[in-house]
Amino acid sequence: MKQLDFERAKTYALTRLVEDIPGTRVYHSITHTRDEVAPAVEQLAIMENVGGEELSLLRTAVYFHDLGFVESNCDHELIGARIASEVLPGFGYQAGQIQTIQNLILATRLPQSPKTYLEEILADADLVILGKDTFMERNQDLRAEMANYGEQVMDDIWFGKQLSFLSSHTYFTSEAHSLLDAGKEKNIARLKEFISYDIREDNKHKLPLPFGAKSAEALGAGKVDEDC
Repeated sequence: MKQLDFERAKTYALTRLVEDIPGTRVYHSITHTRDEVAPAVEQLAIMENVGGEELSLLRTAVYFHDLGFVESNCDHELIGARIASEVLPGFGYQAGQIQTIQNLILATRLPQSPKTYLEEILADADLVILGKDTFMERNQDLRAEMANYGEQVMDDIWFGKQLSFLSSHTYFTSEAHSLLDAGKEKNIARLKEFISYDIREDNKHKLPLPFGAKSAEALGAGKVDEDC
C-alpha cells in the first residue's frame, strides 16, 4: 500500500492558499490556516494523545479546511472536501482516509456539529481565535472580508452579533475549555464595552476599527457581489 505523503499534501494546499486566495480575503487567508488553526490542532492533539495516522489525517484536514475559498465564497467546506477527494489520491491517501478528512473539513461548518473526537479537535481549533488576545483585531479582519464580498454591517449590528455568537458558543473538548474559556470571557467583556460605548456616546455606525485592522477601504478593495 502506498504511504500517504502529508508534507506534499500540505505544500499543495499552502501553495494554493498563497496563489489562489485573493487579497480581499483578509481573514480566511493563509494566516488563519497556518498561523492559527494548525498550531491549535497541534496543541490540542498533544493534549488528547492523538498520534500516528489519526494525527496525519487531522493535520491534512487543517490545510484543506478553507481551501474551498479558492473557488467560491459559498459552501467552501463542501468545495474543500471535494478538492481533497480529487488531489489526495495523488499523495498516497486511501479512500477511507480521504473520507475521514472530508468529514473533518465538514465538521468546521457553522453551526458546528462534530461527531468524533478528531472532528471536535478541528472544530475547536478553527474557532481558537475566540479565546485569544488577538480576537478583536482578527474579528475586524473578518468584518472587512465580509464587506469586501458584499456584506457591509453597521457597528451596532456587527458587535451585537459577535457578542451573541461568543456568548452562545461552547468548545467541544475539555482541553479547549481549559486553554481558551478565560480568554473568551475577556473578549465577551470587550465586546460589551464596545456596545456600551456605542450606546453611551450615541455613536452608532461610527466606531473606529480597533487595533489597526484592515478595512475594505484601506485595502483598496471594491465590493464584490457573490450571492450564495
